[in-house]
Amino acid sequence: MGLSVKLFNDLSDGVKGKLNLITDVPGVKVGQTTINEGKIHTGVTTIFPHQGNLFRQKVPAGCQVINGFGKSVGLVQINELGTIETPIVLTNTFGVGTALNALTKHMLEENPEIGDITSTVNPIVAECNDGDISDIRAMRVSENDVFSALDHSLRKFQEGSVGSGNGMMCYDLRGGIGSSSRVIKVDSTHQFTIGALVMTNYGYIQDFIVKGRPIGQPLAKMLKEDKNKEEKGSIITVIATDAPLNSRQLKRLAKRATVGINRSGGFIGNGSGEIAFAFSTTNLVNHFSEENDFDTITRFNDNRIDLMFRAVSSCVDEAILSSMVHAKSIIDRNGRRRLNLIDACEKLVNQQPEYTQLVNQVFADLGISHE
Repeated sequence: MGLSVKLFNDLSDGVKGKLNLITDVPGVKVGQTTINEGKIHTGVTTIFPHQGNLFRQKVPAGCQVINGFGKSVGLVQINELGTIETPIVLTNTFGVGTALNALTKHMLEENPEIGDITSTVNPIVAECNDGDISDIRAMRVSENDVFSALDHSLRKFQEGSVGSGNGMMCYDLRGGIGSSSRVIKVDSTHQFTIGALVMTNYGYIQDFIVKGRPIGQPLAKMLKEDKNKEEKGSIITVIATDAPLNSRQLKRLAKRATVGINRSGGFIGNGSGEIAFAFSTTNLVNHFSEENDFDTITRFNDNRIDLMFRAVSSCVDEAILSSMVHAKSIIDRNGRRRLNLIDACEKLVNQQPEYTQLVNQVFADLGISHE
């Protein structure tokens, strides 16, 4: 999905993929479990880099801790070995331990050799704190919720307040899961796809801008009670590509998530956890090497890698906006209605009609249709 219109000031010359989702990268699938029970609004999102055996055929990968206020699992080994060998699981902060156990059990069932005749496994779990909206102390996420997301992965998936993004807030408005993709033409015979998925839970409303329009400022004055005093959210970014990039290059891609995060008003605050993962579905790394001690691979040249950097920036930028466009307003754990971008803008116009033109421009920029 992403946005239904072309991203304004798009840094990439690439075109949107068929689905405009991370799953436009061949082999990538996403699964989600959404939990709404009374004061609990949380969930799980899973990303599969390919549909084979990930432990036996790992994907080249890199990760970047942009700001390390977070509790993610598995980053150390990615930085050391340059591979990912499990699906990536996203959930809330207090669900990390449960997700870790569930993902480990999933991998053990799929690979009886793990921990027996070969090494253990490096599960990848990342989180954001949804305690503003959901009763996070209930620790509601169960292993079965993780198994369900792992067992029901699809190419086409929903965005907004779903899965692990269910209880998230972005720029003090509803956030969640967002995604976008770009197809990059390198030359007459080579084209590659880059996709991004984000879980957005960061930012101050007064900083939020759309195409340079400071829509966040009047919204901040109207929604004073919803405005955070401290930046203590997070954003998790997962970048996928079928371009032949090695782990060093993929780490460089992960760093460029920062550009997309900042373009709508993010500044990477002290208490915010910004973690980015990037992987390639090309040049898979075999776990067992008995047949051949040498690998011969094709690698994209760094001299043209700006094409990839620009695409990452655009995908992340659009995915963030898409997470807000598709999110739904909700009653939080304290009984207060928390607005999505659309409802907040419509409330602004009802209360202060002088902002009608600004809101109409923002809606047009984001492809939002309204009466």
